[in-house]
Amino acid sequence: MQKYLKKSLSFKEISCKLDKNPTTISREVRKYCSEVATGYPGFPFNSCKNRFNCRMKKVCGKECSRKSDIYCKLCTSCNDNCSQFVEEICTARFRVPYVCNGCETIGKCTLLKNIYDAEHAHIKAYEAISKSRSGLCVSEDEISRLNKIISPLVQNGQSVNQIYINHKDELMCSEKTIYNYIDACLFDVRNIDLPRKVKFGERYKKPEFKVDKGCRIGRNYESFGTFMDKNPDIAVVQMDSVIGSKGGKCLLTIHFVECSLMLAFLREANTSKSVIDVFNQLDSTLGKDLFSKLFPVILTDNGSEFSNPKSIEYSNTFPLLRTHVFYCDAGSPYQKGAIEVNYELIRRVLLKGTSFNQLKQDDINLMMNHINSYKRKKLNNRSPYETFSFYHGKEVLHKLGCAPVAPSDIMLKPALLKK
Repeated sequence: MQKYLKKSLSFKEISCKLDKNPTTISREVRKYCSEVATGYPGFPFNSCKNRFNCRMKKVCGKECSRKSDIYCKLCTSCNDNCSQFVEEICTARFRVPYVCNGCETIGKCTLLKNIYDAEHAHIKAYEAISKSRSGLCVSEDEISRLNKIISPLVQNGQSVNQIYINHKDELMCSEKTIYNYIDACLFDVRNIDLPRKVKFGERYKKPEFKVDKGCRIGRNYESFGTFMDKNPDIAVVQMDSVIGSKGGKCLLTIHFVECSLMLAFLREANTSKSVIDVFNQLDSTLGKDLFSKLFPVILTDNGSEFSNPKSIEYSNTFPLLRTHVFYCDAGSPYQKGAIEVNYELIRRVLLKGTSFNQLKQDDINLMMNHINSYKRKKLNNRSPYETFSFYHGKEVLHKLGCAPVAPSDIMLKPALLKK
């Protein structure tokens, strides 16, 4: 296909040579072509409409790394720094054949191009197939059903093999699948409850398991940006997990970006159900109207514990939308940087690698009261507790289990929880 596109053959001619439908050829080209920002020898990528007649120099000012006094249109950073930049888009990219492989002027074009490269297309197709096959094809209800059968028996000391042999017809899945579910912390029992498995070392990096593989569709960071553009005045709440020792208790943290107040909830395991239970409890405590006011938008990462967004977005009593859940891009924690920065205060009290198993929710509330009473320069030397109280009132803070701590009594050391 790459060779025929370079010869400027039509989709119909290519389909005859490859014995494929022309629509298949068209769909393949549009789906797997790549955007390439390149120029040609002596002229870097430049998509400005004024690039031919532009005589501007030293657009970057003193920051420019190019010592010669050549025109800025020959600099790779011209488009990023020029205040008079007007983008030119080649409309041929949006017409048949949708790519620039066979374009006669590609040798003297500095605009953004669509290129169909066989090797890149193969890699993109392989990634798409791999992503579609990853995760767990199972619903939250099915996980709950299996959990009721397996967890009590494991807690009684039975092995997974013993359970599978006696309940094969009820489980309706393989023994390996059960191990995968336990490994992904989708049940009440975990690897530490399996006497023999904890003795084995990890052979390879475990894949990320999702209860709902389609949970990110319409909820990615791009969708979050679009939603915020339409609702610029809406408040954002960021959410994440803080892990103690492997396989033990963990925290669900909820951070109100506007006022830097953070809530933390102790969970027995890092499971999707434990996160949903926290939000259902908050909904019950605050009431629907106040809950929707405090949690209009929730931004979180791609952890498996957040893989059932519908149960977070909708009330468990009535099927009413109470919030919107969005996900950061993979490997981009800076997209929810506010909550990541606030973790420094938590780690002053709960050192990294320490176990949370001996802690109770009262201990976590005490720690968060000290953290939320700690004054911040970015809040005009006020504490998150004072700022949140100004916006929502002290009654709401009382419902959330928050209480002020005198400045002289604030302690952000591990000794706080040992008193």
